[in-house]
Amino acid sequence: MHRIFKALAAVLLLSLMLTAVVACSSEEEERGELTFENVRIAFIHVGGPEDRGYTYRQHQGTLAMMAYLGIDDDQVRNFNNTAAGEPIQTALQEAIDWGADIVFGTSFGFGPFMLESARENPDVQFFHATGNLAVGADLPNFRNYFGNMSQARYLSGIAAGLRTESNILGFVAAHPNGEVITGLTAFFLGARSVNPDVRMYVTYMGVWNNPTLEAQIAQSLIDRGADVIAQHADSTAAQTTAEAAGVWSVGYNNDMIPDAPNAVLVSPMFDWSIYLIPAVQSVVNNQPLPLDFLAGLYEGMVLLSDLNPNTVAPGTDIAIAAAEGAIRAGRNVFTGPLYGYYQPVEGELVRELVQLLPDGQQWIEPLSAPSWRHIIEGITIIE
Repeated sequence: MHRIFKALAAVLLLSLMLTAVVACSSEEEERGELTFENVRIAFIHVGGPEDRGYTYRQHQGTLAMMAYLGIDDDQVRNFNNTAAGEPIQTALQEAIDWGADIVFGTSFGFGPFMLESARENPDVQFFHATGNLAVGADLPNFRNYFGNMSQARYLSGIAAGLRTESNILGFVAAHPNGEVITGLTAFFLGARSVNPDVRMYVTYMGVWNNPTLEAQIAQSLIDRGADVIAQHADSTAAQTTAEAAGVWSVGYNNDMIPDAPNAVLVSPMFDWSIYLIPAVQSVVNNQPLPLDFLAGLYEGMVLLSDLNPNTVAPGTDIAIAAAEGAIRAGRNVFTGPLYGYYQPVEGELVRELVQLLPDGQQWIEPLSAPSWRHIIEGITIIE
C-alpha cells in the first residue's frame, strides 16, 4: 500500500512540474520579442518615496520614464527600503524570479551584489546608479550611471554663501565616501566663490537615511553657529530642523521648499528620467549603451529648483546665472589652486595643509561615480 501511495505521489509531483514548465514556456512564447508592452523592469531602492528626498526623486524619474515609453504599472516592480547584504540579494533574486528583463539598483552599496547577479544572469540587464564597478567588470549586461551633481551643488552653494550672516555653514553628511565628499566640497566652493570668509562644519551620520539622526546633527551644527544647513542625506529632516530653529537651509535631491518654506533657499536635484528613458530604450531596441554614463546641467540630468523668493539674498539669481553660464561653457568647479588635507585611498587624513591642486589644474573624474575625497581648507569635520 505504501508503495502505491509513493507511486501516486511521484506521478502527481511530475505532473505539477510538467505543468509549471509548460506554463513558463507558454508565457515566454506569449511574450515573444521584447517590446515596450511586455518588458519587465525592477527598481531596488535603499529607501522609499515617502522620504521626500532621494528615493522620492528616483521614483519620479521612474514615473516619467513609464509615461514617456508607455510602460504600464504591472510591468514595473519596486523593492523599497532595501539594505546592502542579504536584503539586496533577496530583492535581486525576487526580481529575477518575477521575470525582470532590466534591474535598476540605486544605492552605492548595492554594487558588488548587482555585479554578482549580472554574472549569474547574463540575459538580464543591470543598471547601477552611483556605482563604479562596471568599467572594470566589462560585462555586456552591467552598467553604471550618475549625474554630475557637483555642478548643481556649486550653484546652490552660491545661494548659501550670499545668505549666511554668521559666515558659518553646516553640512549633514551621510558617509565619508567619494560621492558625499565631492558634493559637500563643490557646495563649499560655490559658497566661497561669493563669500571668501565663509567656513563649514561637517558631521557624518554613517547611514543614508535616518530622519531623527539627521535632525539631531542639524541642530548640533546650528548650535555651533551655522545659519545655513545643507545636507547629503535622504530625508527633509535637516530642512525642517533649520526652519524650526529660525535659520536657512539648502535642500537636496528634491525641491524641498514646500517642506520648509521659511528656511529652504534652493535645492540641487536630479532628473533620473534623462538616463532611464534611453537605458530602457537601448534594451528593448537592442542598441548599445556605454558601460559608464555621466551627464550634467547641459543634458538636464542635474538642475536647481526655483529659488525661494522669501529666503534668498538679493542678487542671488544674478550670481547663480553667471556661474551657471560659465559651467555650461565648460568651467570645471574643481579647478586649482586648492589647498587642504589629503585623503589617501587607504589610510587616515593627512593633517598637514598641502596644495591639492596647483593653479589652473582641474580635477577630472575618471568615472561617473564622484571620487574626490580630500578635505579642502575652510571645512572642518566634526568627529
